[in-house]
Amino acid sequence: MGLFQSEVADLLEVNTWTFSNWEKGRTQSPFAVMPAVFRLLGHDPYPKPRTLPEHLLAKRREMGWAIKQAAWAIGVDSSIWRNWENGQMILYRKHRVAVANALNLSMDALDEQMAIEWRKTHGRVRFDAW
Repeated sequence: MGLFQSEVADLLEVNTWTFSNWEKGRTQSPFAVMPAVFRLLGHDPYPKPRTLPEHLLAKRREMGWAIKQAAWAIGVDSSIWRNWENGQMILYRKHRVAVANALNLSMDALDEQMAIEWRKTHGRVRFDAW
C-alpha cells in the first residue's frame, strides 16, 4: 500500500502503537475496527464463510459488532449468539428466520443445515422446527 504505520493508524482511528501490536501479532484488532480495515483494503481478507458459525462470525466482522451487539440486532441474548457461533443448533424457527434475514441466507438452506446437524447429534432422521 505504501503507507507508514502512523498513516494507517490514523485512517483506522487508532494510535500507532496499537496498530503496530496488531501488525506484529501481539494483539488482535477488535471487531469495531474491521469495517474500516475492509474499506482500507477494498475487500474482506478472511476466507469466504462456509458453515453457519463462520457466517455469523463474518457478519460480526463486517458490521464491527461485539457479540452483544449482534445478538441485540436480531433480538436474542448474547449467550445464544455465542452458542451459535460455537456450533450449537438454532432450534427455534423464529430465531432461524432472524438469522437467515440477517445473513441473507435462504430459509431452505438454513433449515437443511440444521437438519443435518440434528441428525449428526441425535441420530434421528426427522427434525421438526419449533
